[in-house]
Amino acid sequence: MGLRQDKFAKQIQRDLAELMTLHRNEWLGGAFVTMSNVLVSPDLSYVKVYISLFNIQNRKDVLNHLNTMVDKEIRHEIARRIKNNVKKIPEIRFYEDDTLDYVTKMDELFEKIKSEGNSNPSEN
Repeated sequence: MGLRQDKFAKQIQRDLAELMTLHRNEWLGGAFVTMSNVLVSPDLSYVKVYISLFNIQNRKDVLNHLNTMVDKEIRHEIARRIKNNVKKIPEIRFYEDDTLDYVTKMDELFEKIKSEGNSNPSEN
């Protein structure tokens, strides 16, 4: 990413974090959410926000609700904050960051391989 994209991504991340803190119960149902990454298109018109959802049974519901709220309220709130910095207010979409799930799965596989290796010692 270019310098302008990086600065814009950081600004969007700060603003979204503040808004999510203010509207945590309304937008997130009180769920604990962190933004792991914000990616911005080169023309600053599209923003992908990757979030990690912790201790939540209905992850897809929270994600769908956030994406619904983008069209109704989140984009409007962001527009109020950045309207003097950009010509066009970007489209924002939320995606689940599942890297922690992937890491956990890989750790379990390595442990399984390790335990199988200990139960069947190889001959030298």
